[in-house]
Amino acid sequence: VKALMRFAFMVANNLVAISSYICYVIILQPLRLLDSKRFWYIEGIMYKWLLGMVASWGWYAGYTVMEWGDDIKAVSQDEAVMLVNHQATGDVCTLMMCLQDKGLVVAQMMWLMDHIFKYTNFGIVSLIHGDFFIRQGKSHRDQQLLLLKKHLEKNYRSRDRKWIVLFPEGGFLRKRRETSQAFAKKNNLPFLTHVTLPRIGATNIILSALVARQENGSPAGGDAKELGSKSKESKGLQWIIDTTIAYPKAEPIDIQTWILGYRKPTITHVHYRIFPIKDVPLETDGLADWLYQRFIEKEELLSHFYETGAFPPPKGHNEAVSREMTLSNMWIFLIQSFAFLSGYMWYNIIQYFYHCL
Repeated sequence: VKALMRFAFMVANNLVAISSYICYVIILQPLRLLDSKRFWYIEGIMYKWLLGMVASWGWYAGYTVMEWGDDIKAVSQDEAVMLVNHQATGDVCTLMMCLQDKGLVVAQMMWLMDHIFKYTNFGIVSLIHGDFFIRQGKSHRDQQLLLLKKHLEKNYRSRDRKWIVLFPEGGFLRKRRETSQAFAKKNNLPFLTHVTLPRIGATNIILSALVARQENGSPAGGDAKELGSKSKESKGLQWIIDTTIAYPKAEPIDIQTWILGYRKPTITHVHYRIFPIKDVPLETDGLADWLYQRFIEKEELLSHFYETGAFPPPKGHNEAVSREMTLSNMWIFLIQSFAFLSGYMWYNIIQYFYHCL
């Protein structure tokens, strides 16, 4: 009964929130022509609220997040790419939750996700916001990378985007593990069980398109010593955030569980490691080796987590420090109330014009 009640609320929440978002975007089109930057700022705030509603579904079911490693709030105002391991549909919901308290990151974020998400209830919102849907498979790969490059050139700067979320493995762990291990064996690469070897194409396109260059051709990005600096001098992509998601007992949460809440309260653990773009090789072979090394490290992180229940401490430290991520219940109440009041308002407006016609 509880699951059915939750599901009914999700349906109602989607109907009023997504419909209201679309109506607001339509009514604000004149502003888009007059002041594009302000329009995309307002759209981004509404987008963040929508993702906050999704996060609240898991929050009230007891699906919380514990964060480890570097504090990514320090780079929340800079441009960054998140490289995330992918285990289940719940990975996206987890990121929607743990990034809510990172300033305007969610509002200015672009997601790269499987094209199947285009046909979900949230697909139209992602299309309006400017997320990119990528089609998997060798036959589509070259065309999709070309489309991604054009998409970034058209939408990233013009919509004032700052962060990109990318799942380099190209699919869920359970679906790609066997193929990845066969590829690793054939090419004398490490045998991985908790992650798969990443694909290079999308990462290469993103870095080529977004990394600013100095006069000597080297990347102009952030430096580890500058974490937390408010300097606006650096432009272009400045950081890569290596993000590792771990679930207790290696049992990932899927979107159905997130919605219906039939699993017992669970803490998902997210580990961050920030790399200055200056330390990342941009040529294809060097980038491939660098990415492989990151996922080898993810394998070690996850192995340690599944054995001990915690991530290992950083080099030079005796213990790892975790931070509990929290959402404000009052803030959730306010955005949910705004969604339902907006839905009621737009229903009456549309009904009025219908009767007039």
